[in-house]
Amino acid sequence: MANKPSTTGLAVPSKRLSRLWHMGRATTDFASGIGLRGMLDLARSREGDAQRIRLSPAATERLTNRLARMRGAVMKMGQLMSMDGSDIFTPEAAEIMATLRDRAEPMPLSQLNRVLTAEWGKDWNKRFKRFEFKPIAAASIGQVHRAETRDGRRLALKVQFPGVRESIDSDIANLAFLSRNFGMMPEGFDPMPMLEEARRQLHEEADYEAEAASLRAYRALIGDDPDFLVPAVHADLSTARILAMDFAEGISIDQLSASDFSRAERNRVATLMARLMIRELFEFALVQTDPNFGNFLYAADSRRIVLLDFGATRAVPPALIDGYRQLARATLADDRAGMRQGANALGYIGSEVPTEQAERLLDLIRLSGETISSDGPYDFADSTLFERVFARGRDMFNDKMFSHMPEPATMFLQRKFAGIFMLCRRLRAQVDLRAMLEPYLVDSNPTGRLSERCRATDLGRSGTADDANSATAS
Repeated sequence: MANKPSTTGLAVPSKRLSRLWHMGRATTDFASGIGLRGMLDLARSREGDAQRIRLSPAATERLTNRLARMRGAVMKMGQLMSMDGSDIFTPEAAEIMATLRDRAEPMPLSQLNRVLTAEWGKDWNKRFKRFEFKPIAAASIGQVHRAETRDGRRLALKVQFPGVRESIDSDIANLAFLSRNFGMMPEGFDPMPMLEEARRQLHEEADYEAEAASLRAYRALIGDDPDFLVPAVHADLSTARILAMDFAEGISIDQLSASDFSRAERNRVATLMARLMIRELFEFALVQTDPNFGNFLYAADSRRIVLLDFGATRAVPPALIDGYRQLARATLADDRAGMRQGANALGYIGSEVPTEQAERLLDLIRLSGETISSDGPYDFADSTLFERVFARGRDMFNDKMFSHMPEPATMFLQRKFAGIFMLCRRLRAQVDLRAMLEPYLVDSNPTGRLSERCRATDLGRSGTADDANSATAS
């Protein structure tokens, strides 16, 4: 046994009132960090302005410390804010916010031992030749340890924080409370269906047995793809709160933005990730919806992309796939009637929405479709699309244009789409999204593809430890 952590860590707040207090303090840190003038300037800025939230490094440090301490659902939302903070925050603040991807405080060693003993028994250490007590990563729901078993398997062990699963309901209840009482939602906009979907999704992410099944299913779909690697599950060491996988070497995929990597390689990686996103929706009908950059590693030696973290994997029903197909097809044709039909199918625009409001929403959708409407590769390096969509959406929010709740499941798909956009932008890549997308917009047989995905899921849920040894670490 080796590498005990030098710090003891702080326990996660698990009681609702305690978490509400921390959430309130985080909101206070954010507001005080911007200042009254900053909040007024942000509210007044219009489309095209280069306005950014000027959150001071000291205030951002307090905010990230608060979110890192809370872990769980609240930190998950902070991670989403940090995916490309340069779009909203100053560079100094964005750099600190980005640390949320691996900033969660590790649990105290005594808590870790209690979790391992509860899941594996009191002699759990006899299973390992080496176990690194200091986690190699810590995120919103758990932390990851590197280990080697007595029989020579090199593993990454994801261990869930105590109390995180139990705190999900209280976090969502606290968000609902803040939404209702502090004007966080447009007038007439009921956030509860979306928050309920978020609550359900977070419970799924905290179920490591379900994640293991999703990982196996996705691994079966990827197969022997030379460009991607999905680590195998080791069922003999996996439980409801511990997920054992092959250990994979690599750097976080966003680090390809460094000057060490050529533009050709950055374009290649961004293209692979965008194509995979399209395949997930239209071919697999199974989407890993958490686009946190830390979930994708780049193995420089093999030039493969390692896919991690399948807790947020969602099966997509055929009706939603058809809705996205119809909306994309109409957007490319600049067919506003078809766009409205597709938007109706996805719940973006209600049938009762007044004409002026519907037209402004269609304008926003058309603007968002800029990346797929481009003839030839879209240059993400010079794109200002995020700022323009953000500004126009803020103006529509202030004008009370968002009065209809979309299909809740689309929230997590939109998270994936936005995450891939952010990655392409971070890599300053050129990607021909239209050429990749068009073959999937013709009439097809989505039912057959969905059946294939279901067979893979069945295979994943009945997998054994035999298949866990079929792959080696990258």
